[in-house]
Amino acid sequence: MPVQDWPTPNWPDGVPRKVSDYTKPLFAILDETAKEYPDRVYTIFSDASRTYAQVKDTADRIANFLAARGIRKGDRVAIFLPNLPHFPPVYFGILKAGAIGVTCNPLYTGKELQHQLKDCGAKAVFCMDHPNFYPTTVKSIEGTAVETVVICGVKSYLPKLKGLIGGLLGKIPKADRYEAGHLFFDDVVAAAKPEPPAVRINPETDLALILYTGGTTGVPKGACLTHTNFTYDLAGIHHWMQLVHEPGAQPEVQRRAFHTYLGVLPWYHSFGMTCAMLSSCASASRLICVPDPRAGIPPFTEVLKIVQKQRPTLMPAVPTVFMAFTNHPHLEQYDLTSLIGCFSGGAPLPPEVCRRFEEKTGAVIFEGYGLSETAPVATANPTNTRQRRVGSIGFPLPGTDIKVVDLVGGTQELPRGEDGEIAICGPQVMKGYWNKPEEDEKVFRMIDGQLYFLTGDIGHIDEEGYIHITDRKKDMVLVGGFNVYPRDVEDILFQHPKVAIAAVVGIPDAKSGEAVKAYIQLKPGETATVEEIMAFCKDNMAGYKRPKAIEFRDTLPMSNVGKVLRRLLRDEERSKVK
Repeated sequence: MPVQDWPTPNWPDGVPRKVSDYTKPLFAILDETAKEYPDRVYTIFSDASRTYAQVKDTADRIANFLAARGIRKGDRVAIFLPNLPHFPPVYFGILKAGAIGVTCNPLYTGKELQHQLKDCGAKAVFCMDHPNFYPTTVKSIEGTAVETVVICGVKSYLPKLKGLIGGLLGKIPKADRYEAGHLFFDDVVAAAKPEPPAVRINPETDLALILYTGGTTGVPKGACLTHTNFTYDLAGIHHWMQLVHEPGAQPEVQRRAFHTYLGVLPWYHSFGMTCAMLSSCASASRLICVPDPRAGIPPFTEVLKIVQKQRPTLMPAVPTVFMAFTNHPHLEQYDLTSLIGCFSGGAPLPPEVCRRFEEKTGAVIFEGYGLSETAPVATANPTNTRQRRVGSIGFPLPGTDIKVVDLVGGTQELPRGEDGEIAICGPQVMKGYWNKPEEDEKVFRMIDGQLYFLTGDIGHIDEEGYIHITDRKKDMVLVGGFNVYPRDVEDILFQHPKVAIAAVVGIPDAKSGEAVKAYIQLKPGETATVEEIMAFCKDNMAGYKRPKAIEFRDTLPMSNVGKVLRRLLRDEERSKVK
């Protein structure tokens, strides 16, 4: 596609307008890094580490094993794992066998996992040896095409002494019983040869991943992502991140074999996979495996300990993680100064949360935007505070184009400053949804001879070229003829000193059609009244935007990626009026 000359005076220094030489199999990033830095540590888990050479060797053996089990090019293999050190070699091994990875949310019930395995036609699944995860797997594979189950235990990936003591004390998680014919990861790796099959990959057309999306708005659909979708995004991110590596130095492209990524985002999701698991590999960085970032008393204490001990420099995260850090009652006890840059995405980042986090840590947060369907990054804010615009999602990655189109047909480009639906065209856009051509027709449009993906997000481009997301198309609230975007109201509520998390939805209203309702989770130890919040809203927002109802909650429903599930809150309200 023609590369746009994005109209802005603030295009980040040192970032090219286009990238090239990214068309290659995704597993090539592991092979290249292992060749250049064989002894460099890739994964860190509970103080035990694996080098790039070790991870490549395991990936090659997994590929050899899958081929021996009859897995062929184009077959689907599911990964039902949290952020364990098994995840990278399993995923790369699947790709080296020519198969397609299918990542599964570790929090799925058996019924949810079964639907996904059936829909994609997976022939094999890797799961964790765990009293919950393994039985869920056993239940979910009934009636599916799954013939091979590989059980991944953590003992061999722990430091030897910790693994020995944990085994003796029974602290290492494991299932109560195992089904006949199911295999153990360590046995599989030991028996296979480090010789992947010879498979020819067309990076632009062959799938690397089927990623299920739509769980926050309805029944999940499988986004079909090619090898090039990911390798382009990795190239774009690499050039985009111009970082200050030492105090007082000039920003430069991220150095190879320098950084340590904090893996708090789930790798089954595109944000965590691309911006942590794959980006760390492409840059020869270390990757800290964090299966449960909420662990500890109070929550998130363990991950703060990890930051202080392992000294990560980069942290891709969702806004709820930044909120958890800044609201942690013992934050001052931990040294977080190793953090250089933090990539925020997955949900809008309230400006007040950004300010608090940077003030307490010294790191720079640069917000990006994308979807599972775009592998996921489509835009990003400049990574320096001079050109960054807090509250916006920055500019398109090099070689990506963004248009704002009408909300009805999705083909008419709108003027600068006018809200419409965000449409994306670029090498990271998926091929389509798995076996759902009718869904493809809803989201793809030909505009000016190029195929654009309609995101379902409402936004605009300002006069300086910065892109702003106003809200989800489906979340907009219509109050007496006025459009109210929940994010606008939430951003203001976040400025209240007692508010930890806020979520806004539309509720039925006899007078205005819809009214605004705010759900609020207070910071630990804080108390507030409805009247207090109402008074704050009256002082800070227009009348039609003000919540008509406010409800305090101890917790708000969230996806495993950290998005507040507004849909569940709306469904609760609708059930009250039936």
